[in-house]
Amino acid sequence: MENTPAILIVDDDRDISMLLAEYLEKNGYRTATAGDGKAMWKRLDEMHIDLIVLDLNLPGDDGLTLCRNLRATSSVPVIMLTARGEPVDRILGLEMGADDYLPKPFEPRELFARIRSVLRRTQALPPGQEVPQVQHMQFAGWTMDFTARHLINPQGVVVALSGAEYRLLKVFLDHANRVLSRDQLLNLTQGRDADPFDRSIDLQISRLRQKLGEDARSPQIIKTVRNEGYVLATAVAKPQ
Repeated sequence: MENTPAILIVDDDRDISMLLAEYLEKNGYRTATAGDGKAMWKRLDEMHIDLIVLDLNLPGDDGLTLCRNLRATSSVPVIMLTARGEPVDRILGLEMGADDYLPKPFEPRELFARIRSVLRRTQALPPGQEVPQVQHMQFAGWTMDFTARHLINPQGVVVALSGAEYRLLKVFLDHANRVLSRDQLLNLTQGRDADPFDRSIDLQISRLRQKLGEDARSPQIIKTVRNEGYVLATAVAKPQ
């Protein structure tokens, strides 16, 4: 039983929390619930949690604030629940460190599939082994530090990255000079395919370009390939 993943559902709608908890328990997970941020922190102190399902709209600190504060101290995976038709909230959730998002209303089985996907990705390596063998990569004068999870610009100044930006840039560095479609980028960063109206990757790339100091009208590092996707168009070095 202790090896069964524990899912914490943070939602102030008790009916939804109970419904999800019942469904997940029937499908082999242990669950706990919390109605707000204060209860969430209490649950995290009381027991080991493998994944958090976090509603965006909560009394007190909202889901974005809780996710940002959580990322300062923990790497526990987070799936953010957002209102349908609010893409900005979804992007902000990913930037605050959420691993995936799911718009309401949704089917419990869809959440179950997302949970399985996120857990597969985050549990692929043993604890403490998340840092890749290559701890630095250099490109266009920039250095990516995988240990500290930040960028160092050509002047030696540290540039902090959100969780979403870090994952996206790592994918580009791992596939340098190769065109990647939106579907491929979503699959590699979030473990899922894009829907026809999903523009989260475009917004994340726009923000990543800003961090890299790119000219939005003529980017030189992350280029747009018309009707195909995006490419990291520069050499990448892996110092020993």
